[in-house]
Amino acid sequence: MTVETSTSIPLVDAHEIALEPVARQEGPWSRAWAKFRRDRTAVGAGVLLIVIVVASLLAPLYASQIAHTDPFRSGLSARILINGKRVPVMQPSTQGLGLGVTPIGPTWGARYLLGADTQGRDVAARLLYGGRNTLLIAGAATFLCFVFAAILGIVAGFFGGIVDLVISRVLDILWAFPVFLLAISLSIVLISQALVIGPFTIGAGSLALPIVIIGLVYVPYVARPVRGQVLTLKNSEFVLAAIGLGIPRWRILLKDILPNVSTTLIVFIPLMMALNIMTESALSFLSVGVQPPDASWGTIILDGESLLYTRPAVSLAPGLAIVITVLALNLLGDGVRDALDPRSKLRPR
Repeated sequence: MTVETSTSIPLVDAHEIALEPVARQEGPWSRAWAKFRRDRTAVGAGVLLIVIVVASLLAPLYASQIAHTDPFRSGLSARILINGKRVPVMQPSTQGLGLGVTPIGPTWGARYLLGADTQGRDVAARLLYGGRNTLLIAGAATFLCFVFAAILGIVAGFFGGIVDLVISRVLDILWAFPVFLLAISLSIVLISQALVIGPFTIGAGSLALPIVIIGLVYVPYVARPVRGQVLTLKNSEFVLAAIGLGIPRWRILLKDILPNVSTTLIVFIPLMMALNIMTESALSFLSVGVQPPDASWGTIILDGESLLYTRPAVSLAPGLAIVITVLALNLLGDGVRDALDPRSKLRPR
């Protein structure tokens, strides 16, 4: 007797089939952020920059609530309590014939933490106020530089012809001048009179004056690399296809050119910030940048020039602040470049 067995395949309704979720693909910005977070040096530099910025923004709070002093008012007759004794901030000089006075040195306390300058002002409070102005000028100058550089570089590279010729020659003329010589010359000319730009008037002592000067002199340094990248993108297949389809040029610029150039601009931001900080400090040290009563790291170094042998902390404090900030910006810039550059993983670490 033969027993026949049959296997039947159960029919499953199509609606009952459980579809596996499709893994979401990471975008380029997500991959860049993940790669940046793995760079501990760059992350540490970014955290340090945040601390410097926050400390500078809290300058008024430090001056009023901790130091209890006005860093912009002369304190030649001020006195401070040290070890239960009230001593003058400007102490009699002990060098040479003993003539004149010498500012008090670092007390490492709440008041006059880093000592006083030649006017009896709290150096620590002025250091924070100076950092706020220096970072403000450098940041605003970087933004202004990038706006002009991006516009000029993209327009020159994309349209070409006579437009590229005129813009390139203007950039070459600015490129031919030494940066500091051009900045100093513009500062000397404009610092004695108001600068009128359409409906806007910038006074001689305004912080907007060094912002405009520093922002303009560095435009060629950013515009030329942008122009070169746009020339390469202009001949790429996706741009040629867009042109062949009759897509308006403004749309190609916004949708195809600008997103590909934005990575270059982002990489330049920390590096240009560092360069602008040094430029602003140099101009202020030469008395053609930030003008009294405002303070910057450059003006504080100038204030301590005559105290290098007696009270070196007046000049060393802002000098160290510049070094630390510029170093952190450069380390951050290296991390951003490695995160945004797909070829960076081919470099030996």
